[in-house]
Parts: sequence; structure tokens; C-alpha cells
Amino acid sequence: MNKKILINCLFSFIVCAIGFSKESPNILWIVGENLKLDLGCYGARNVKTPSLDKLAKEGERYTKVFSTSPVCAPSRSAFFVGMYQTTTDTHNMRSHREDDYRLPDGVRPITHRLKDKGYFTANLKTMNGEEIGSGKLDLNFVNEGKLYDGSKWEELKNNQPFFAQMNTLECEYDIYDRNTWRQPRVEWKGEKHHEKIATVKNVNPPPYYPDHPVVRKEWARYLNSVSGMDKTIGKVLRRLEKDGLADNTIVMFFGDNGRIEPRGIHWCYDTGLHVPMIIRWPKGFSAPANYKVGSVKDEVVSLIDITPTMLGFAGISKPFGMHGRIFLGDRVGPERTYAFSARDRVDETVNRVRSVRGKKYHYLRNYYPSRHFTSLNRYKEKCFPIKPLMRELMAAGKLKGPAADLMSPSIAPEQLFDTEVDPHEINNLANSKKPEHREALLRMRAALATWIVETQDQGEFPEPEHIVAPFDKEMHDWFGTPDWYRKQN
Repeated sequence: MNKKILINCLFSFIVCAIGFSKESPNILWIVGENLKLDLGCYGARNVKTPSLDKLAKEGERYTKVFSTSPVCAPSRSAFFVGMYQTTTDTHNMRSHREDDYRLPDGVRPITHRLKDKGYFTANLKTMNGEEIGSGKLDLNFVNEGKLYDGSKWEELKNNQPFFAQMNTLECEYDIYDRNTWRQPRVEWKGEKHHEKIATVKNVNPPPYYPDHPVVRKEWARYLNSVSGMDKTIGKVLRRLEKDGLADNTIVMFFGDNGRIEPRGIHWCYDTGLHVPMIIRWPKGFSAPANYKVGSVKDEVVSLIDITPTMLGFAGISKPFGMHGRIFLGDRVGPERTYAFSARDRVDETVNRVRSVRGKKYHYLRNYYPSRHFTSLNRYKEKCFPIKPLMRELMAAGKLKGPAADLMSPSIAPEQLFDTEVDPHEINNLANSKKPEHREALLRMRAALATWIVETQDQGEFPEPEHIVAPFDKEMHDWFGTPDWYRKQN
């Protein structure tokens, strides 16, 4: 082979390689467990999140992103396939773990679709032998075959393009140790060893809790866990740079569901659904036309939207029938008016709540008004000290205002909140006579009715008792049954 032909072949090879890489960026999902917008870049106080704040400056920060469920397994079951959990019958917490359930025809895990495109997939647990992720799946489907190829950071560099998912460890109760948090030390250069950013003296818990040392302690622990999470994420992002992967890896950080607090996780208030999201586009690839470094976007986004959007980044067209819209890329769909969310059975606690969230108003439909915050959930009773505290204070007549209202044994069938003037969602406007409130109520009520029909909401059909009963026993074996419930039953 002469020199000219060799040069031409080499040039063609380089062009092909570059062309392939441009079509196939690496994708890194950093999934923050159980948190709301409690980061410095969102204006949160008493947290220290320099890694995520820097990521936001280098990328885009989204302010109105909502999960499809206020609890992990249904939420993950939705964004992992791009279909509402209420459509695929994966809406009840930890359902279908021991049966022969399969996803509906045409519905596939995102990792399978990416693998068809040549992606190596990893659910990251370790980096240099250190635990960086939980390796959590918590999907309500288990019969779809192998979902990931690897679990170690060191596997990524030689297996490009890759899709790697890292599930953070810190913002979670350790159910094996019952009443402790999986919270690492929070250490910062130039500051005291084990320094805690949040303390019982400087935190400001929301007004629907009593101002009590237990509440303040729990709030500080949560905020410090967020600061600890940022430390781990910082290590991962620095390693991404060190390994020469940052310039060809899309980094996406988002929460899987809302904040780990008694009125947060499990409930369809913003505290259970409103999650952070940051996306950084790599320098080695041409950014989409609607991407701007350092921008803050307030469009309504559902976590169901990340699936077709991520597939688009990998050069995969949105599959026919997939829910969600592409919100970033070259083929963006029409902007959302509402994000829809759903809460159904959580462990042994049977309920049905539906949520419609717009930029300003939030509508909730409570199908079981007698089942609300005071309902028994053994995990909550054992691991969330605030809940038994509020029971004790309520019995002693020491609660008032929003905290006392929260302990009411029932809830209104419909709730409407103006989140701009009432960010804690305390004042229900469903019975307001103001024209703007009536208009919002009727519009969002109709939107929910349409969504239920169009998406074939399976929550219309309660689970049989023989399916629910084992969860009651399992939760009793794990956490016990509180005395107050024994006395009532």
C-alpha cells in the first residue's frame, strides 16, 4: 500500500471515529435520593454544595421539575422506561417483585435501548474500591433481563460510549439500623473536622411542623446529608476530569423523588414531588440550539421527559407511544402545561392521590379523604422521629396552626395551592370564590380527568386484599406496630 493510500485510509478512519463519537456521547446520570431543591444554587441556606453549584454554572439549572411519584420505586419504574407507572401497572410500591409480570409490549428499559445503540451500561457502586453509589434499582419489574453491564467506575474509560447511573447514598434512613441516617462525615478544607453546616440553632423547618428540638435536629441532619452528598458527587466529577471523560460526557443530576421528611416522601405535595435537575453539556460536542451555559429554566418538566430526551442525546428517536416530551435537543416537543403525578399503595398503606402541577398552581385529588398524614405507615413511624412526636404533642393539646391541621384525621377531597404566594402549600384554595382560583381549579380538574383516560390510569382498580396483606406483615416484622395503632384496632 503506497503512502498516499495509507494517509487517505487513516484520514477516513479518523473522520469515521469522530463522526461516531459525535453521535454517541457518554451519559452520566447522578440520581439524588430523596431531596427537594435544597442546594446552594437554588438558594437553600445551611447547606454547602460547591460541586453541584459549579455544575449548575457550567450547565443548565431547571427550577420546575417534578417526579411522577413521591416515592422511589414507582418513580424509577416510570423514568426508566419513559411511561407513567400508572399506565404500566407499576404504580404500587414494590409490586411485582415475586410474580411473572412483564412490561407491556413495546415498553423497554432505557438501558436496553442504549445497549442496542452500542452503549456500555453501568450502575455505579464503587470507585477505587470506595462506595460512591447504592447500586439501587428498586424497580417494580424484575423479569426484563440484565439491565446493566458493570458497577465499577474503572470500567467506563475502556467501554465508551457508556451510560452510567450513580444513585447517591446520603439522604436516606438506614432501615437496618432503624433510626440513623446513612450520612458521611461532612469535612471541608480549612474547616473543623466533622463540621456540620446545619445545626439545631440555624435551621428553619417549615411551619407545618412544631418548633421543637426533635424537628430541628432532624432538619439539620437532612441538610447535612445533602452537604455530604455533594462531597461524593465532587469526587466523581473530579475523577471524570482526571480520566479525560468530561469533554465527551453529558452529566445530568436530578432527584428521584422529593424530600425525606414526614410530609415529603410518600405525599404529593411539592415536598414529595419537586426535585432539582442540572444538565451539563460536554465541550467536545455541539450543544443543542436550546442549550445555554449558566441558564436557569422555569419550564415545567416531568421526570417522564428525561427518557426520550436522553435517548435523543444518544441519537435514538423517541419510540412511538412513549410518554413524555423531549425538552432539550434538536427535536424539542411542545412545552408542557402540567406535570402529572400519582401516589398509590406505599408498603402496607393503601391510598390514591393524583397531582396536577403547573408553573403557579398545584391541584391534588385525594380519593380517600380519611387516609392522610396520620395513617399508619410503619416505616414512617419508626424511622421519622417527627411523626410520633407530633402524635404525642397533638394528644397533649400542644399543637396549633398548620401543624395541628396536618394531624387532622382527614383531608379535603380536592386541594388547590398557589405555590407562588404559599410555597409550603398550607392554604387550600379549592373552595375559594375568587375567579382566578375557580378557573385554575376547573382547568386542572379537567386536565386530570383527561390524563386518567388517555394514560389508562390503573389506579382505578384497587389491588386485591391477598396482594396487600403480605406487606402488612412484612412491615410489622421490620418495624413493629406502634401502640397507638394496636389500641385503635
